[in-house]
Amino acid sequence: MVVTKRSLVARLTVRGALRVPEITVYFWVIKAFSTAMGEATSDFLVHRLNPELAVGMGFVGFVVALLAQFSMRRYLAWTYWFGVVMVGVFGTMAADVLHVGFGVPYIDSSILYGAVLLAVFVSWHKTEKTMSIHTVDTPRREMFYWASVVATFAMGTAVGDLTATTFHLGYLNSGFLFAGLILVPAIGYRWFHWNAVFSFWFAYVATRPLGASFADWMGKPKIVGGLGWGDGNVALALTIAIFCLVAFLAITRADVQRAKHAARVGTRPRAAAAEPSSDRAD
Repeated sequence: MVVTKRSLVARLTVRGALRVPEITVYFWVIKAFSTAMGEATSDFLVHRLNPELAVGMGFVGFVVALLAQFSMRRYLAWTYWFGVVMVGVFGTMAADVLHVGFGVPYIDSSILYGAVLLAVFVSWHKTEKTMSIHTVDTPRREMFYWASVVATFAMGTAVGDLTATTFHLGYLNSGFLFAGLILVPAIGYRWFHWNAVFSFWFAYVATRPLGASFADWMGKPKIVGGLGWGDGNVALALTIAIFCLVAFLAITRADVQRAKHAARVGTRPRAAAAEPSSDRAD
């Protein structure tokens, strides 16, 4: 048992190539689009299909996407963003199930998912001593990363619905609220030297309700404060936009993290030695 446990730990902690993208303007644009697309797609499927079937399909897509991502030995734009998109769809469904299926108020689900996210962050930092995306180069660190992503999507969905409906701000005003909120870490990092990791995750959490609020504003009927474009149409348009941007990144590799970042955080880059050029992730 001891040997097996040690072998498992060794497999989960072996260093390799970085497995997430560099943080560029493309990252934030696709992230915002994916949150909006996840919201619109989830609402469209749940209202067009049997809700249980829609949630089941979302879960299957979520599992397939993460299996594809973990099968890669280094960052690959297609699998990474497929994972983010499916987390967006299923994360929205998971948050909505508590309210629609079980009658949990949005304020309670927001607090619940916030506690889950905090627990993931604390566990990640306690285990790995860092939460920097420039150190996600082991399976265990990537597990923490994706657990954080799932929790941020679920919490962001609940918080966006909380401000729009419970606090009666409406979809557009909620979008403006979170657009202003996301400027806080940007300003703090740029001019007040806030911690880079804290600033990143602050902004990452805020992008979820930002995208979801604008998606609801565009897709929902005018009678409830939307533009009435339809959830399906919004989801399709955002899917096309995401596909084009990811295709650009896959071709140009403009968001592939370079060795200088690994050196900056004290992580020895081993991508070149560990990953031959013929690897399937290329």
